[in-house]
Amino acid sequence: MAKLTFYGATEGVTGSAYLLETRDARVLLECGLVQGGRKEEEANKEPFPFAIDGLDAVVLSHAHLDHSGRLPKLVADGYGGPIYMTDPTGDLLEIMLKDAAFLAMRDAEWENRRSRRGGKHEIEPLYDLDDVVAALALCEGQPYGQRVEVAAGVEVCYRDAGHILGSSIVEVFVHEGGKEKKLVFSGDLGNSFAALLKDPEVVLDADVLLLESTYGDRNHRPMEETLEEFEEIIDQASASGGNILIPSFAVGRTQEVIYRLGELYQKGKLGNQAVYLDSPMAIATTEVYHRYQDVFNREDRAKLRRSSSGSLHTFLPILHYSRTTEESMEINRIDSGAIIIAGSGMCNGGRIRHHLKHNLWKRNAHVVIVGFQAIGTPGRALVDGAKYFRMAGEEIAVNATIHTLGGFSAHASQAQLLDWVSHFNNPRPRLFLVHGEATAKDVLKRKLIEAGWSAEIAGNAETISF
Repeated sequence: MAKLTFYGATEGVTGSAYLLETRDARVLLECGLVQGGRKEEEANKEPFPFAIDGLDAVVLSHAHLDHSGRLPKLVADGYGGPIYMTDPTGDLLEIMLKDAAFLAMRDAEWENRRSRRGGKHEIEPLYDLDDVVAALALCEGQPYGQRVEVAAGVEVCYRDAGHILGSSIVEVFVHEGGKEKKLVFSGDLGNSFAALLKDPEVVLDADVLLLESTYGDRNHRPMEETLEEFEEIIDQASASGGNILIPSFAVGRTQEVIYRLGELYQKGKLGNQAVYLDSPMAIATTEVYHRYQDVFNREDRAKLRRSSSGSLHTFLPILHYSRTTEESMEINRIDSGAIIIAGSGMCNGGRIRHHLKHNLWKRNAHVVIVGFQAIGTPGRALVDGAKYFRMAGEEIAVNATIHTLGGFSAHASQAQLLDWVSHFNNPRPRLFLVHGEATAKDVLKRKLIEAGWSAEIAGNAETISF
């Protein structure tokens, strides 16, 4: 029988990693970073809890770092086999991993400066650009809907998950003893009300199902209400003369926000504002999105193509790209009328922190949270009502108004998760919940049991057979 061991995303929403072992093959599904506070992220430096030698393939659901971010470390530690993903995921992965390496090298250098002054041992970054280049050389892009053999007796087929560009539901077919068994990993399922991308594809059958549960305990606000509130925030900022800061994930969320701002602009609602995309990674990602418009949903693709060149930039002509540090610093001299989109999405790094430093203490400023904030992150602290924001040893008073627009989430809500699994035929697959905080998984498990499922919560290092 095939075996599956859960090595990540069992006690939170990050660090995805699952090892599939058959009589003839060993395949790693996902290789994600653990994200959160400093303590949580120390886990990334630990040796992998499985033997890399003899690993035949790696399969990714999408490019987000909590699913892919330890790939360069895996390669640096000795892996040299193929890494499978969709074609758009490959393009995004290059952007994300190079950025992650740059940040890891920068952080290590900062830490080592202190260590040298204190006579302490220096540290190595988790990985460097050479490791990223080596990992990218192993990547093999695949189209949606086509079965491909990734190892002896193991085939994979990608289905559109509608989460970010290139994201996929992964169907894994295992052939042993003349029989075929099917494992389905939901990846991160998209919010069906989000812009640009298609709804998650329906899957009808499986023997084992791994289901994400990020929003397993709640439903998103209706998109109509979210967009109305977004428009109200812009009106408030315009009336009070304040800036709007949007901490946003460079891949997916940023493009959603730009599209929604473009809709407001097309309706004549952004006459006094200028929008700044202050993230080289988000700018590069937006350009990748433009190249893959064929995977957008029909309605939004048509809207974009009615603009002069069909791009997000022309859909929102007041959008300014800030590629350099100097251009970013110029934004901080703007006292009003700026809508600043910058990473990171959970406020634990990136240029958004400097904009928060310059704006959080102002009572006429607004911070719009548009994505999930993991426990232990600065973004979560803002959502939970923190009175001060700590940055580089300085405490900054939080006087700005903090808004949470859950409707912008790129993740499926509880109702959407339940609807997606409802399409599976009987007999229903054995279902394991992953990628969720404890409360989210507990609530979703109860809902699934009420719906007639036999749902289980995956445990760390737990092994199942099928």
